[in-house]
Amino acid sequence: MRYLLPLLAGVLGVAGPAAGQGEGDPAVWRVPHSDDFELNGEGTAAEWQRAEWRELTPRDSTAARRATRVKILYSDTGIYFLFHCEDSVLTATMDADFMNLWTEDVVEVFLWPAEDFTVYFEYELSPLNYELPILVPNYKGKYLGWRPWHYKGERRVRHETATVGGPKESGAAISAWIAEFCIPYALLTPLGNVPPEPGTRWRANLYRVDHDTGHAVWSWREIEKVFHEYQRFGTLLFE
Repeated sequence: MRYLLPLLAGVLGVAGPAAGQGEGDPAVWRVPHSDDFELNGEGTAAEWQRAEWRELTPRDSTAARRATRVKILYSDTGIYFLFHCEDSVLTATMDADFMNLWTEDVVEVFLWPAEDFTVYFEYELSPLNYELPILVPNYKGKYLGWRPWHYKGERRVRHETATVGGPKESGAAISAWIAEFCIPYALLTPLGNVPPEPGTRWRANLYRVDHDTGHAVWSWREIEKVFHEYQRFGTLLFE
């Protein structure tokens, strides 16, 4: 795939979530439990009140001008994500799933449930609500994504997006866009350590990429060159 990114970590003097976002190890993200709920792309479901916002770290001066914040919940059937991305222009033209979404505005989640098996799940969602779900075997830095089979029913990711301050159209002037999705555990079969229970730990990282003026990157945990540095992932702790 890609991701040979010139991430300028440390340029801004920040290396993790902003102060005031909770106590404890910044490399551990505590995930509250919730009942399942419907998605509308705006994150207005009452269940989201159970989770706190955490900011992703901007990795260059362009990203520093706009904030990206995320909430995470988990239920008995899947893990939920809510991204709020400040923006000015919707740089998104692709009109189908499984395209090279990372070359335009996108949010990304990498989930590595079982550390004894270097295969993890990558999910990308564009502002226009197109997705890229892939399973990634990573052997000593060599990796490639595999598309899901029988991707329907309970195995399919539920996802919705919305824009703030402008229409959900390619090239539109906006103030932000929102991504809301639920990754079902049925899709992660047969990865180990799935489904999670209270006290379960998964390794993970979260990213946002923006292409309005060049290439801007946000991430939860710092990486050196590529998004696939699984050794640098943080830890999701399910409460």
